[in-house]
Amino acid sequence: MHYKAQDFLTENLGENRFPTPLELPDSFFASTRERVLYCNTVGCSDGELDPEFSFERPGPFHRLHFDPAETNVGIVTCGGLCPGINDVIRSITYSSLDAYKVSKVYGFRHGFAGLARESPEIPIELCHDVVHNIHEQGGTILGSSRGAQPIAEMVDTLVRYGISILFVIGGDGSHRGSMLMAEEVARRKLDIAVIGIPKTIDNDISHIQRSFGFDTAVEEARKAVNAAHVEATCLRNGIGLVKLMGRDAGFIAAHATLASGNVNICLIPEEPFDLEVINQRIRRRLEKKGHLVIVVAEGVGQEFMRQGEKLEYDESGNPRLIDIGPFLKKRISAYLKSAGIPFTIKYIDPSYMIRSTSANGIDSSFCLQLGNYAVHTGMAGRTNTLIGYWNQHFCLVPIHFALNEKKTVDINGSMWRSVLEVTGRY
Repeated sequence: MHYKAQDFLTENLGENRFPTPLELPDSFFASTRERVLYCNTVGCSDGELDPEFSFERPGPFHRLHFDPAETNVGIVTCGGLCPGINDVIRSITYSSLDAYKVSKVYGFRHGFAGLARESPEIPIELCHDVVHNIHEQGGTILGSSRGAQPIAEMVDTLVRYGISILFVIGGDGSHRGSMLMAEEVARRKLDIAVIGIPKTIDNDISHIQRSFGFDTAVEEARKAVNAAHVEATCLRNGIGLVKLMGRDAGFIAAHATLASGNVNICLIPEEPFDLEVINQRIRRRLEKKGHLVIVVAEGVGQEFMRQGEKLEYDESGNPRLIDIGPFLKKRISAYLKSAGIPFTIKYIDPSYMIRSTSANGIDSSFCLQLGNYAVHTGMAGRTNTLIGYWNQHFCLVPIHFALNEKKTVDINGSMWRSVLEVTGRY
């Protein structure tokens, strides 16, 4: 993929005429001249790694596009659950009400469905009493849903509630809707900013180094892997099989493998595998050590499990996955039985326990900063952009740029090499 300089440019609604109410030292305010380099290593020679390519840095500005006293803010949460959603809602609410003193903060219920014309529920007015302890809870107090809604209807709802800034907390599918809303807003010449906060437990949005909830997911996944290890080591020829989330990208599986140090086979969607080869590895490991642990991402092996079955899609347009965990358990068991090898296999699927848990300390801190930067960005009139994190800096990633490709594990990169080393394949 070859990038262009304009891919990195953030859209702006227009002139910033209003003084900020923030009383901060000058050094805390953002400068449009200070940017985050896309490539920060020596020797970036390919076109897509041109060191002049850079993202805008977010932050408070001296002058605002919106008059805080006349600004209504909207928040919507879409797609699957992820640790930290409530933390982001709370951060946006506090920053909007306390720092900028905006007029109102609305929470739209059940994802984009809450913005549709026929939504049966009115939005919640968010205030301190509503959000003060929600960061201690998993899930989202606003509810969520999957699937597209009519773009024109959603923009009509924003106009009806006088929304100046809409914050969308969601994954790549949700932000395709965000981008279409921003385009509809521009077509109507409305003064509404659309700001996205990337939410994907799989950490698979491109040009986003880290998405919130991922650190918590890896921490919780490691607990499941270690439990599988205990089960396996306490049995003769014990096998612990753990399925983790990862539809198209194996980041959780790979990082949980590294974090645990107890995994012998790690299977991810990015690397095709031969089941006969895996069975041979299992047999050798059992003969040598008498136990092993396998970690598999949910998107693995779909191509040979379907065997001509018609592909079905969910409300978000994602292919419905066949469950790789029971399939692997059955096939591994059949092989070992045919080889006359006694064994016990324990299968663990912690996926929904991980998704619904509250954020850990690192993620909670990260979510608070994401929410703060989102509000600064919206008040400054930026739009059609995500609050990203790249090269250890918060930055603004245009939504179209973030959606132009899928981020996956580089199986030729250093992280996957570490996985191969720790699992004994090197």
